[in-house]
Amino acid sequence: MHLLVALDDSEPGWAALEFACAEHADDNITVLHVIDLAESGYGEFAHVGVEGMIEQREDDAAALFEAARDRAADDDCAIDTAVIHGRPADAIVDYAGEHGVDRIVVGSHGRTGVSRILLGSVAEQIVRRAPVPVTIAR
Repeated sequence: MHLLVALDDSEPGWAALEFACAEHADDNITVLHVIDLAESGYGEFAHVGVEGMIEQREDDAAALFEAARDRAADDDCAIDTAVIHGRPADAIVDYAGEHGVDRIVVGSHGRTGVSRILLGSVAEQIVRRAPVPVTIAR
């Protein structure tokens, strides 16, 4: 089985990795991080430019993957990693469809109320669009 773990640097994201390693340590696990430049901070483009932001975000992803490998190794779990650019939910669903993924594991961010109804969460968007089963970890 090929699992795709969507990882950001959040507690629910780490819970998704921990779940995948605990329940599927012998399976093929790919940890995916999505770089979304639309989520940049105010004035960030003006200070470092697009190329600088991409480089900074890729460096952040490399550090995130290093931490993920360390955590996975603690559970005797081997992982592959991939970084892509785009809107997180779309990029995750597209990656799963293009790479023969059998299940997506994603953290829940616990968005509720009007915010959830109007914007939806990344996890909810993935569940709605995914071509494969989705496990949401908290």
